[in-house]
Amino acid sequence: MAEPVELGETMRRAKRRLEEAGIDSAEIDARLIVEHVTGTTRLDLIARPDQLVAGPHVEEIEAALARRAGREPVHRILGTREFYGLPMRISAGTLEPRPDTEVLVDAVLALAGEGALRILDLGTGTGAILIALLAELPQARGVAVDVSDDALETAAANADLNGVADRFRTVKSDWFAGVAGKFDVIVSNPPYIATTDIADLDLDVRGFDPPAALDGGPDGLDCYRTIATGAGAHLTSAGSIGVEIGHDQKDAVTAIFESAGFAYQAARKDLGGNDRVLIFRRRG
Repeated sequence: MAEPVELGETMRRAKRRLEEAGIDSAEIDARLIVEHVTGTTRLDLIARPDQLVAGPHVEEIEAALARRAGREPVHRILGTREFYGLPMRISAGTLEPRPDTEVLVDAVLALAGEGALRILDLGTGTGAILIALLAELPQARGVAVDVSDDALETAAANADLNGVADRFRTVKSDWFAGVAGKFDVIVSNPPYIATTDIADLDLDVRGFDPPAALDGGPDGLDCYRTIATGAGAHLTSAGSIGVEIGHDQKDAVTAIFESAGFAYQAARKDLGGNDRVLIFRRRG
């Protein structure tokens, strides 16, 4: 068993280990790992850098650092990531929720009125989008759809963790195949990477996010075609669709939905200034 090490020294070693591995975010990742394993905070590091980290914790930190040095994303190592201020558990079958996707939540909230809402989340993954919406809209109920059992189990656990399980239901379905009823809002962050582009993604992404959550077909647009084709049968007359898109897909995705009978309503940019979310309504 490893010998106990002072907290300050543990932090320095962790940062150095990741820097040597070429991790750009070495300092913050080291801090996240050490704080997660030890239960300490930045204040503890300042006030009591000489407190000892027990041997088993030292070993756990070293194992986590080895995973991060191998390019596994730090939040996958921790098992959780915050989304819209809420903790979300991550599993092997789920895409890691990212800050850019919060733009989709903002866009839907801007459309929501005071009345009851039924929301459908296609390809829910961790459930982050729907859970964030339900947390902000107490009058809303939602259905989370995914083809992955692992994702549905993770989403249900996250709904329970965040106190919205009574308004959150999961359905195993390949897009609309197993979905019944109509909804006021349909949301999705579908796979939108062209198949041939996946090999060019950073190892942190292509090596750890599930391939099915990345691969959007030969041109990256297959899932938008499926959603646009099937949405009409599951959307109320005044309903809206909100989708996340790739940074260069605005025109192509808009054309797909317009050809399926929907009218472009709005676009939202992410923090980097890229088109990230599109909103459509039924035409007429």
